[in-house]
Amino acid sequence: MNETATKTSTAPSSAAAVGAEAPPTKAASTAITLIEAITQALAYEMRHDDSVVVLGEDVGVNGGVFRATAGLSQTFGTERVLDTPLDETTIAGLTVGMASQGMKPVAEAQFDGFMYPMVDFIVCHAARMRYRTRGRLSCPMVLRVPWGGGIRAPEHHSEANEAIFTNVPGLRVVLPSSPARAYGLLLAAIRDPDPVIFMEPKRIYRQYKEIVADDGEALPLDVCYVLRDGSDVTLVTWGAQVKETLEAADKLAGEGISAEVIDVATLKPLDFATIAESVAKTGRCVIVHEAAKTAGFGAEIAARLAEESMFDLVSPVERVTGYDTHIPLFRLEMKYLPSVDKIVAAAKRALAAG
Repeated sequence: MNETATKTSTAPSSAAAVGAEAPPTKAASTAITLIEAITQALAYEMRHDDSVVVLGEDVGVNGGVFRATAGLSQTFGTERVLDTPLDETTIAGLTVGMASQGMKPVAEAQFDGFMYPMVDFIVCHAARMRYRTRGRLSCPMVLRVPWGGGIRAPEHHSEANEAIFTNVPGLRVVLPSSPARAYGLLLAAIRDPDPVIFMEPKRIYRQYKEIVADDGEALPLDVCYVLRDGSDVTLVTWGAQVKETLEAADKLAGEGISAEVIDVATLKPLDFATIAESVAKTGRCVIVHEAAKTAGFGAEIAARLAEESMFDLVSPVERVTGYDTHIPLFRLEMKYLPSVDKIVAAAKRALAAG
């Protein structure tokens, strides 16, 4: 799926930087950050569907640790924006219970590393609800998760754990990379009848602005987005790494190399057809993600290419990833994450190999 977007200033507004408490309500197109797009989508859906509720630690009075829910409690009341105890297991249990009884809860895990106490309810109940009841019940819940590194946060606050959840049948795993995709995909996730893990790349929460119309138009789930056409090499990525990958494509273009850039967006279920079509054209593929290399989701894409696109490949698949360590603190954090230079080098290796 091809997509174009209009960007404005690369710096967040001063109001966004301090977390101004007012959920956007403009129907007209407005330049907003990714975090503002999250707030805007939540507010839109809460205005139009009384079954949507928001819950989590500090999401009400304080508007969330990243201010994603700022102003929602004042607008919709404390019965629909619920401040919970500091207990992720309870949050997950409440969310599954609400969803099974006809509500559409949107829960927040304050950080990616705080998801692990939620796994029992997510894996053993939310993901199995439709299967277990033979379709009599579904679990229309969304778990919002600030995801990934790059903000100089301590342990448990900078993890890229998406591959854990892509391995669970019954879950959708969505990872937007821009304000427009965050808005449209979150609306689609809330409207989906089954559980969605919605991972938000916090490194780019306020990194740049994009024109987003608050029109309630959802984007399709389960599709990849072709952000840039190319003919020499396919660059596949998701989340915050889309920015570096596009910059790498620009750098390659300056050297006469045409790179196609694909934002996976929905990791599970994977739109492999879009990736395969691109690789059939370019013959080469570089997969970029910040999670550890071993058993990262890039390995699944590489395996599918080996199974289904072997004869289209003219060189081995390259992966640019994090290392098989926990993300290091502070000084080494950006060294751990994929960089423009690492992506460019991988693309050149792929070109040199075939």
